[in-house]
Amino acid sequence: MLPKTGTLLPRPGVTVTEQEYASRICQALRDDLGGSRAAAKSIMRWTGASNRTARNWLNGAASPSGYHLVCLARGSNAVLAAMLSMSGRPELALSADIRAIEVALARAVGAIATLRRERVHRAVDY
Repeated sequence: MLPKTGTLLPRPGVTVTEQEYASRICQALRDDLGGSRAAAKSIMRWTGASNRTARNWLNGAASPSGYHLVCLARGSNAVLAAMLSMSGRPELALSADIRAIEVALARAVGAIATLRRERVHRAVDY
């Protein structure tokens, strides 16, 4: 048992400064959305934040709080991956990648099925 002297013990694992946090979220948002006005509008839709706040996050001038970070992570896989990386758990981002792959494969299978149907209809017409 340590005596309660008010001394802070160093936290094990990854330490991230507030500036680095803002910068990494900014980069994740830009990777996912770009830096346009449409990007700020997407952020506003996801979080309910104001235009100025969304632009501050896109520029790295400010960082989102807990609730807004959760809203951003729900809308952006890049933000989710950045958040997991900063928390020292980058391996968990793999599950989001697997989900994206599943969705892409389902779309591809649907496209192939559509092409097959069209091919069958063309063969019947001849």
